Amino acid sequence: MGLDPVPAVEVGDLTKRFDNLTAVDGISFSITQGEVFGLLGPNGAGKTTTINMLTGLARPDSGTIRIGGVDCTTDPKAAQHLTGVVPDESNLYPELSGFENLAFCAALYGMRKAARETRARDLLSTFGLEDAANRKFGGYSKGMKRKLTIAAGIIHQPSILFLDEPTTGIDVATARQIRQLIADLHRSGTTILLTTHYIEEAERLCERIAFLVSGRIVRNDTVAELMQPIKGRHLMLLSVSDGGPSLCEGLAVAFDRLHFHALPGGQIRVESSEPIRVGLLVRFLEDRGVEVSEARRLRPSLEEVFVQVTGLEAEAMRKEKEKAGGGR
Repeated sequence: MGLDPVPAVEVGDLTKRFDNLTAVDGISFSITQGEVFGLLGPNGAGKTTTINMLTGLARPDSGTIRIGGVDCTTDPKAAQHLTGVVPDESNLYPELSGFENLAFCAALYGMRKAARETRARDLLSTFGLEDAANRKFGGYSKGMKRKLTIAAGIIHQPSILFLDEPTTGIDVATARQIRQLIADLHRSGTTILLTTHYIEEAERLCERIAFLVSGRIVRNDTVAELMQPIKGRHLMLLSVSDGGPSLCEGLAVAFDRLHFHALPGGQIRVESSEPIRVGLLVRFLEDRGVEVSEARRLRPSLEEVFVQVTGLEAEAMRKEKEKAGGGR
């Protein structure tokens, strides 16, 4: 029997405090080689602090970090050659052009001039930035800046990539391109640690996800295992003219095998372990003078699990998404 491969990333009991605030509270996880691992949680959960400790921008108060089998707890640069980093805010130079920024980053990793210029041009092409190659980075749009920042993080073709909120605050089309790139990197064998507060993004991209809340990991499992409790459930969203708890109570009496939840904006969420007969529901409501403007079936999603495990309403996460400046 062969030995198990060394985990790409191992974190043990990692803790970081800022004055009286414990930003990261004794978290432990490991990432296998070639895996896309997600840290999912609201803003302030400790995701960026965790990335900063893994990349040497912050020193842990306690705990251990191993990257590619190398102990990086006290020397964060020991495995720097293995890793690429894409921070949540760009760290590139506004006065340099896109091409100059990429070539400079490649030089920092010791790439020879011909190799780094070829690689820079290839990445500018991959990201659709050829026309902006010679423009100053400071004049780029948000989406263009995000793409070039990711290009800079992978300029040296690292085997492990840390991505902090890669699609926050950018337009839908660019976000889609970036998600496609992440999927392509995964297929090529790159190990990826992704932080996000977009639940659907984590579900779409990650093989395994840790829910991070108030600096602690409250659940860590494969997406398949996380979704197991809600498999076979049927969900529907009704938009009605007069919703509310009293209407849900009446529905619950009439349809005792279904579960009803009143939501803001005149919506009712219906859950069942068996198919929902929408016609019966609509007739029941209309017979009582309640107009149904929409009846939409929902696909069970990771959002359900996240709400159950963390107690955090998904609505709070959505508000953060709106604040960040972009929908998905």
